Amino acid sequence: MQPSNDVIREYFDSHPNAMPSQAAAELGTSELVVVSALPEDQVCLFPLSDKDELLSCLPHWGPMTTIVSVSGSIFEFKGDFPQGKYAYGYYNLITQGNGLHGHLSLDGLTAIALVSRPFRGKESHSINFFGSEGEMIFKVYLGRDSNRVLLPEQVTRFNALKERAIAA
Repeated sequence: MQPSNDVIREYFDSHPNAMPSQAAAELGTSELVVVSALPEDQVCLFPLSDKDELLSCLPHWGPMTTIVSVSGSIFEFKGDFPQGKYAYGYYNLITQGNGLHGHLSLDGLTAIALVSRPFRGKESHSINFFGSEGEMIFKVYLGRDSNRVLLPEQVTRFNALKERAIAA
């Protein structure tokens, strides 16, 4: 049985610095269930029908942090999100030289969430991609400058995505 939204919110009230992945593990549910239960000011679901447009615009945002979590290990890449194209059943990330590259299987993509939740006491925004079991496939956090301040142009673009998703 899935925990109710109230149970999830109570968890965050008593663990304000917890990440959604921690809450999901401790509450025995998926990260998507946890993220979906966040207050409206912290989460907005982005239309899956617009995923290709979203993926094609991210390379123009500048440096961000892409995170992949697998079996308790966390992989981070800081830099520009690469351009991609579909071929051989994957969305292939194309990088010239060094940088993030790989092959995304998007057939099982069931949700994209725009999450605005403080991380270690600092403003934080991320784009979260979820699979068929509500598991996190990957997430992209907005970039920061040398003083650890979010890049204002990215915040503006992120907020525009949220407004667009709310209007959809």
